[in-house]
Amino acid sequence: MNLSNLQPAAGSVQKKTRIGRGAGSGKGGTSTRGHKGAKSRSGYSRKIGFEGGQMPLQRRLPKFGFKPLKRTEYKAVNLSDLEALATELAIDTIAIADLVKMGLVNGKKPVKVLANGNITKAVTVEANAFSAAAEKAITEAGGKAVKI
Repeated sequence: MNLSNLQPAAGSVQKKTRIGRGAGSGKGGTSTRGHKGAKSRSGYSRKIGFEGGQMPLQRRLPKFGFKPLKRTEYKAVNLSDLEALATELAIDTIAIADLVKMGLVNGKKPVKVLANGNITKAVTVEANAFSAAAEKAITEAGGKAVKI
């Protein structure tokens, strides 16, 4: 066997049905598109969310709330992550560069420290924002919360 005599498995390749090739083909006339209507026309493409003329779901549901355009979206880091990082690297200052190096954040969004978990080591944590409970827990453990 070599590349010149390779063939697909028997029955795996079938001829494509050719539509619109005359009445004798069985697929002529309307060419499997039915009679009239938008779907029978060339160039038809249904809009996303179109429900056949019925009022679409995105217009039936009420709109509420407000999302400010200049909202600051933070990447959250928990105290339990900082505790593990301080133990693993044996460091007393945790900066955003350390969090990026360990894969906790990607460095594109600002970092906010949240109070999920607890911290026992006295570490200086540098971040863009802290929750009140996280800042309190860090200072109670003997560390410092430094806002950048």
